[in-house]
Amino acid sequence: MTVEAVSPAIVPSRDAWRGLLWFAPLTALWLLVMYRWPTIPASGVPTTAHQLATHGLIALGLWLGLEHTSLTPAQRRATWLAIMIPDTLWLAVAWSAAINGVFHPDTSSLPVLPSAILVPVLISAPLLLFSKRIGQVLDSMPASWLVTLQLYRIFGSWALAAWLHGALPGAFALPAGIGDVLTGLFALPAAIAVATGTDDGRRAATLWNILGLADFAVAITMGMITSPGPWQLIVPDVQSIGAGDYPGVLTPAFVVPSSILLHMLSLRQLRRRSRAEVARR
Repeated sequence: MTVEAVSPAIVPSRDAWRGLLWFAPLTALWLLVMYRWPTIPASGVPTTAHQLATHGLIALGLWLGLEHTSLTPAQRRATWLAIMIPDTLWLAVAWSAAINGVFHPDTSSLPVLPSAILVPVLISAPLLLFSKRIGQVLDSMPASWLVTLQLYRIFGSWALAAWLHGALPGAFALPAGIGDVLTGLFALPAAIAVATGTDDGRRAATLWNILGLADFAVAITMGMITSPGPWQLIVPDVQSIGAGDYPGVLTPAFVVPSSILLHMLSLRQLRRRSRAEVARR
């Protein structure tokens, strides 16, 4: 076995874990800043930056992916607008609803916040997972992009800072915050691994996607059973995320469904790459 045959499997892995040596301390520093100065998360600035960064990165990633396809410029613009206009409207509606207290459980007898999480996913997932044009974009886009994009998940550490200050119950904040931080941290090694184009790299990215989706499944479940409403099973000493307070409620109302869809697209892309590799062999 030559050095050339070994290096693609070993070097990226070392680079990936070496990247955590600087990424993990930065995450810990961010958590320390939010804990030391609670007025920062209370101001809504981190949450606002989180929402805008997520929206902007999705817009940029989609445009760059379209540029790698064989579509005409007019088709690229039409595809980009067909996705980004509904996404922007969704962000604006969620933001306005959060500011006006629509997500408070006493505002309506309907499960408004769970609906804000699930309805966009139920509507968008079939369109994104079965569209031929989106398939073209995924085939042209590097597989590492959809993984790297979710580095923003480390900002989920705000839940841990809120728990340390007694502003969120541990039953929700600990699994949701730790799961988000781990998903954000491991996005880096998963992205570097899948960039090698190997079967092992694709498996690593698949496992990372499963981790991210499992984090949301646990966080949504714990949020529902600790928040006021028909599904509440645990009554904590402090209000949970389902209390609908701005700006924290924007995370489940916008970032969570966006991230779920990104995981689904990444899994579709990885599956298409695996099938193409099998066909080539």
